[in-house]
Amino acid sequence: MFSLYGTAGRLFRGSLEELRAIGPPTRSARIAKIIPVATGADTAAGVDRAQPHAGTAHDQTHRGAMAAYASAAQPGIPRHPLSRVQDIMSHAVVLVAAASTVAEAWSTLAQRHVGQAPVVDAQGVLVGLLTRADLLHPDRLPGPDAHALVWRALQMQSVLEVMWTPVPSVAPDTDIRRLARVLLDTGLPGLPVVDDAGQVIGFVSRSDVLRAVVADPPLDLWT
Repeated sequence: MFSLYGTAGRLFRGSLEELRAIGPPTRSARIAKIIPVATGADTAAGVDRAQPHAGTAHDQTHRGAMAAYASAAQPGIPRHPLSRVQDIMSHAVVLVAAASTVAEAWSTLAQRHVGQAPVVDAQGVLVGLLTRADLLHPDRLPGPDAHALVWRALQMQSVLEVMWTPVPSVAPDTDIRRLARVLLDTGLPGLPVVDDAGQVIGFVSRSDVLRAVVADPPLDLWT
């Protein structure tokens, strides 16, 4: 079972086939190049230029795959059939508050060493998904010679302006094959796992699927 959550709450709940009929998710807005109106006072303000650390989506994918392989190679994995999202999802999920700025959200992702995080409202209900790759997209970042105030304006934007919304989510008892189909269709790095009230209870990523594929026992998908 899949749901679609946005800033207005749950917009859809249904099967994979119904979700695919809706179409792909979108970002709520694209960060345009911010052109400051510079004044003498602005220049005198002396705001430090702060640029996120460089990184690429390809590098993150490679690192995630290698980490999944290394984790699966470790002994002591309990033997039981793996067929549902709840069998492979991460329970210790990192969340970003909808009231956060881009700078605050970036700090959260960096400190917790994750490439994406569900965005939740004050009640803990899913409203979107924020990815590090989107924050680093070249057409969203100011140029290298941009004024410090341009970077400051970018950092002070709300995550609501840059996150994916509405975003698909998945129930914990969903078949892993159907989850994989949605990941392929949307190109998203993973999906939030939610309960019936829209509360985020976990996250299932492409790395989680890779880890399950190479684990012993293997996925129980073909019976």
